[in-house]
Amino acid sequence: MTRFPTRETIVGIVANPASGRDIRRLVASASVYPVAEKCNMITRLLAALNATGVGRVLLMPDVGGISDRLRRAILQRGVGWSQVEFLKMPIGDSPDDTVCAVELMAARRVAAIIILGGDGTHRLVAGACGEIPLMTLSTGTNNVFPHMREATVAGMATGLIATGRVSSTQGTVRNKVLRVEIDGKPRGLAVVDASISNEWWTGAKALWRPESLRQIFVTFAEPDAIGLSAIAGLLHPVSRRAAHGLRVDLVPVERAALTLKAPIAPGLLATVGVVAVREIQPGEHQTIAKSQGVIALDGEREIEFRSDQHVTLRLDSNGPLSIDIKKVMTLAAQDGLLLTQRQSCEEEQGVLAELPNGKLREGMLQETDHRAKPSGPLTLKL
Repeated sequence: MTRFPTRETIVGIVANPASGRDIRRLVASASVYPVAEKCNMITRLLAALNATGVGRVLLMPDVGGISDRLRRAILQRGVGWSQVEFLKMPIGDSPDDTVCAVELMAARRVAAIIILGGDGTHRLVAGACGEIPLMTLSTGTNNVFPHMREATVAGMATGLIATGRVSSTQGTVRNKVLRVEIDGKPRGLAVVDASISNEWWTGAKALWRPESLRQIFVTFAEPDAIGLSAIAGLLHPVSRRAAHGLRVDLVPVERAALTLKAPIAPGLLATVGVVAVREIQPGEHQTIAKSQGVIALDGEREIEFRSDQHVTLRLDSNGPLSIDIKKVMTLAAQDGLLLTQRQSCEEEQGVLAELPNGKLREGMLQETDHRAKPSGPLTLKL
């Protein structure tokens, strides 16, 4: 039965205006994810969050057009959505905006955070969110960590978790991350893959030249993925829920006894030379093969390192929590969380609904005609 929390529930939304618009539109055939569609997704999220009892939504402001479009939409619509509040924060049009927004949301004790972005955006949120459950929605390029899901259903699942009608224990899953340390100090994390390149600068961020790669470390590896983790996935698949990760050692193709062709970006298939593949366990310190180069986190070159620095990577099984949409919506169906009983129609219609185990939902559904026999899990007699 529909029950709403007695105090205001707050959810945060982080929508990256730059996701889906990097250099891979030039060097590969990646599609552009427009600002207009991101705004449409957010309006669907607002309707679903309101329907599930979320009273307030905190939004990250931006200068990329999302905030302006949403303000106009809120003025035009006005009803049927949760109350929207744009965070008061400096806007630098950089990844720091995402980190700042998540930290402010955590300080406001949001019950969940919805992310619209690619693997890079989710990596930034994962590094700052702590134990706040995440709803991961794909609007980027090489999307492996987030999924393409309908925003309306994603908003409903988020609302059910945020309001406590489905517990976080039941409706979320724990993810693995890779943590990077230089000279013993934390320098970043990856939610999917960390790659070692022999290039000396970060440049345009996106890593799309496979000849520069020397190692790939992954938290999970799916054979049907796209991006650098696809190399690992086509060699030795590792599920998201597996305890271990994977390391792949690479060499230039002309020196390799074994080569592999993999989709490292939309429309871009590359051949790499493979030397070794081995599983890595949580807590193991992995020493990189290069003495100088660049570390790419989730496909984006982020960290430059020198020969006089000691670089290690470590798989951590205690990464962020993400909301399992299917699991949450299944529990909502089983427990009747989205059903509402209309008292005025109770005696006139007579509703019979019997669970598969033969128990009736107490206080919500009554059997008014004992001659009617249920033909399945749910029978309605009008």
